[in-house]
Amino acid sequence: MRLDLRLIAGMIAPGSRVLDIGCGDGALLAHLTTEKDADARGIEIDMAQATQAVANGLAVIHGDADHDLASYPDGAFDAVVLSRTLQAVERPREVLRQMLRIGRNAIVSFPNFGHWQMRWRLLTRGRMPDTETWNRPWYETPNIHPCTIADFFALCDAEGYVVEEWLAVDEHGQRAPWRRSRWLANLFGEQALFKLRRG
Repeated sequence: MRLDLRLIAGMIAPGSRVLDIGCGDGALLAHLTTEKDADARGIEIDMAQATQAVANGLAVIHGDADHDLASYPDGAFDAVVLSRTLQAVERPREVLRQMLRIGRNAIVSFPNFGHWQMRWRLLTRGRMPDTETWNRPWYETPNIHPCTIADFFALCDAEGYVVEEWLAVDEHGQRAPWRRSRWLANLFGEQALFKLRRG
């Protein structure tokens, strides 16, 4: 299971009702169901991946975050997960609002565009950078709203969301030693995880 998914699983209590938006093949759902006895469900925009997840016995529907979250009732889930998808949705602020309407907590992971390698490659090459985390050319990436850790903190402050937990890690799972410094995390963290609730 991908690093950020393992870390997300650690933020979810046993027996939780979970919605995983952009669940892919359902790796996190399967883990939460078997290891944490969770009532785990998913939404996936890619029909082939949604079909594969259903074939594996998981409760996944075909849909997307930008349009389908409004149909869920308030407070339907304990946790709503959005892993490495925030930067690819059309309306990230609205998606977060919907997540915190239908769930007690929102758990979000995203690659950090503020990482020093991204900055350095853009500065020295003058071209959109690619790294181990961002390994596609700009014309094939699904990313339309890239953000940094600092950007995400600013959005949470503006919307009045409470950050219950956050961490920055590298692609290999090393937790950042700069955990208490947002500035250093924004510079050296390759990806970030946030657990939010309404204020």
